[in-house]
Amino acid sequence: RQQAGQAGAGMEGDGQHPAPTAPPDRPHGERLQLLLRRSREAKNCAYCPYSRFPVGAALLTAGGEIFSGCNVENACYSLGVCAERTAIQKAISEGHTSFRAMAIASDMGDQFITPCGACRQVMREFGTDWDIYLTKADGTYIVKRLEELLPLSFGPEDLKK
Repeated sequence: RQQAGQAGAGMEGDGQHPAPTAPPDRPHGERLQLLLRRSREAKNCAYCPYSRFPVGAALLTAGGEIFSGCNVENACYSLGVCAERTAIQKAISEGHTSFRAMAIASDMGDQFITPCGACRQVMREFGTDWDIYLTKADGTYIVKRLEELLPLSFGPEDLKK
């Protein structure tokens, strides 16, 4: 299932047809535009002097709150953290563990930004049934369920087997 849209246009699909009705748990309209905007704003705070690859993420909790994050690099490269994990850690530190959606923004021109494998696994800790909005620099996006980005995944329930 892949949907493309234009941030600000309020439409999903190819922009020529009205958007299909979004599932009830999926952000839409102004809420979706806010989520996408917050991911772009977070990108502007990125600390990335080594890669010069700013990334922002905005995480929508089940309770409707949005937590944003950016990538933070370190001279000891392995100590850096991605935007997606920053947003998740901020939400967790405020007591939120149930998520509905995340939007990710970067300056990649012709490609949609996708989360790295480590971020996909951290997201997976909190379920597979939530939406990830992968954007391009021009504001277009596609929507993927986390289970599509990390098929045959390993999660907390697997430790109980």
